[in-house]
Amino acid sequence: MIEPFLPLLKWCNYARHSVGNMDEMAEVVLFTPRVELDAAENLRGFIEMARDHLTVFGSDLPFDENVWDVTAVIALKGHGNKRVRIKFSTLTTAGDKTPSMMAEPFLSFAKAYLRYMQSLRPTKAIHGRLVALRALEAALIESCGSTNPVRIDSGVLNRAAQLIINQLSDGAAYRAGQQLEILARWMAENRLTKIPVRWRNPIKRPTSAVRVGKEADERRAKKMPSQAALDALPKVFLLATEPVDVIVAGVAAIMLAAPERISEVLMLPEACEVREPRTGKEDAYGLRWWPAKGANPGVKWVVPSMASVVQEALRKIRRVTEEARCIAKWYEDHPGRLYLAPDVEHLRAQQWLSLADVAEILGFADHSSVNTWCRTAKIAMSRQDNGKQVLVRFADIEKAVLSMLPRGFPILDDATGLKYSEALFVVRRNELGTQRGTYRCMLEAVTIGQINTGFGSRARHGFDSIFARFGFTEPDGSPIKLTSHQFRHYLNTLAQLGGMSQLDIAKWSGRKDVRQNEVYDHVTPGVMLQRLRDAVGDDNQMFGPLAELPKRVMIRRDEFAQLVIPSAHTTDIGYCVHDYTSSPCQLHMDCIHCQDLVCVKGDEEKTALLRKRLQEARELLGRAEDARADGYYGSDRWVEHHRASVDRLSQLVQILDDPSVPNGAVVQLSSPTAPSRIAQELTARLPAKNDKSQTSVPAEVLAWKGD
Repeated sequence: MIEPFLPLLKWCNYARHSVGNMDEMAEVVLFTPRVELDAAENLRGFIEMARDHLTVFGSDLPFDENVWDVTAVIALKGHGNKRVRIKFSTLTTAGDKTPSMMAEPFLSFAKAYLRYMQSLRPTKAIHGRLVALRALEAALIESCGSTNPVRIDSGVLNRAAQLIINQLSDGAAYRAGQQLEILARWMAENRLTKIPVRWRNPIKRPTSAVRVGKEADERRAKKMPSQAALDALPKVFLLATEPVDVIVAGVAAIMLAAPERISEVLMLPEACEVREPRTGKEDAYGLRWWPAKGANPGVKWVVPSMASVVQEALRKIRRVTEEARCIAKWYEDHPGRLYLAPDVEHLRAQQWLSLADVAEILGFADHSSVNTWCRTAKIAMSRQDNGKQVLVRFADIEKAVLSMLPRGFPILDDATGLKYSEALFVVRRNELGTQRGTYRCMLEAVTIGQINTGFGSRARHGFDSIFARFGFTEPDGSPIKLTSHQFRHYLNTLAQLGGMSQLDIAKWSGRKDVRQNEVYDHVTPGVMLQRLRDAVGDDNQMFGPLAELPKRVMIRRDEFAQLVIPSAHTTDIGYCVHDYTSSPCQLHMDCIHCQDLVCVKGDEEKTALLRKRLQEARELLGRAEDARADGYYGSDRWVEHHRASVDRLSQLVQILDDPSVPNGAVVQLSSPTAPSRIAQELTARLPAKNDKSQTSVPAEVLAWKGD
């Protein structure tokens, strides 16, 4: 069946993609369907092409197997030696120990599609595509009683979307739905379905714009560290002495100083500190940083109040990781040789070793563990002295230990070229575990899983967190649990409260897109309202009519603020402080002409929208003036309206762009000139002036009438 597609291979585009730490370059073959073939024939040709002509995931990929090991292609930072495998299991059994696999012919289609799309759009989050395929197969069986992909239609896709919603969280469901839409569009474009399909993802993107209600409170609590955790962390940091406690508490200290991703922290070099002299001030202190999601590398400066904490954390971490770096450096300088601690270096000259000698080399406490290790490593053991003494060859021990070196050694991070001997977070193997002995001659990188275990992610599986080891719990007695990403949400929320601009928050957090700040903003409605109230009467924070309190007012400032701003809600360009308990809005969707509009400087997204509104208002003003010049009826009123809009927008943008106005300042324009119904009625009753130059009828119409 591949023959009809062979001529097309001559027209195929070839591209080179480097995915993860894959050094080899993969050919990308673009599949082009034949118009004269039906969907089934096109599908068969696509599967054969993906199996026989693509080299993504390696030219030796076992295509017909149901589990692919793609660790060599997709390298995940901070996961140590954890293998990355793709299991083509069904939706309902994906989490089982022995899952059921997809059925043919959908199974072969899923393999071909996954391999093909990885060549066109490489990603490390490949399981998002796999979830979409699993849901599609389940929906196809449920709706059609078949696993043939050519029978996919809008009904099947809708059912797949519903299954995704039932299985995943809101954010994960939206992303899987996007992958499902991409798959549906691609199948339609390549004529792989009997019925042409035009389908859009019905799963809405979750938004954090709604801040009130029970769901908003639960979402905020889930994303932020608890107060008990924040209170316990400083005490744990001071009391920690064991390597696992020192490293986990040190990571928490670093992540509370700047909004980092855990993978970025674990890829820090040992020499990561930067100090910059400042005239008349204390030296600026920061860390060299390589963002994980595309932002430019640089120095992430630490606020002065946290500088000493970060320095102490780095000092403690260096102390417990220094030996692992020495081991890594030894292996770099002596490839192919086994590292021996100074007290056992004399054993290098011996050809045969006793189990006691091996225990000293490895760092094991008893001979039984050494015996088990030798059997697992398939090391030949020789019994001497009538079986009383067991000996092994030094060369065999050396070979077995060297095989345990981390994948890619001596390079830890291909993106930056960071070596194990230069990394901050490297330890001796099993040093952070409590259930296995620590190797004296082998190293490993600290992983995200080890840090999260220290934060309590596996407490229900019998693994103690740093909080449990020191006796800290939540007020109700339940265990304290954290995730590394909660610190990022917490610091972003503090930055929002402090009035930092959206651009600065994005740069501080290592983001390329300012719009992503919204997801990390968990300021409560009460705090937001209080922030506006605090600005009332303070000309350093408020710009506008409410900057000055009324003269001789016999009321406290905070009480006056509550009367003036009883409530507030967000709009696309600022906040509305109108009191809806007294009257409905009189200027719906015309916020710029309303005194109840207040804006906060530093919100780049809303400021950009204001600039866009100003540009549009100027264009509309120009058109209205042209219409008035041509004598169109009512154009003079439009000129008046657009000129007022341009004036108010210009004033607001000018204040927000003024460098003397601090970020976080609350801006309110003065009251606009409201239209008077009495004045409008008087104007309507005045006799019309017989002035042809001011008439609202175009000149060509007057000429036609004969005037």
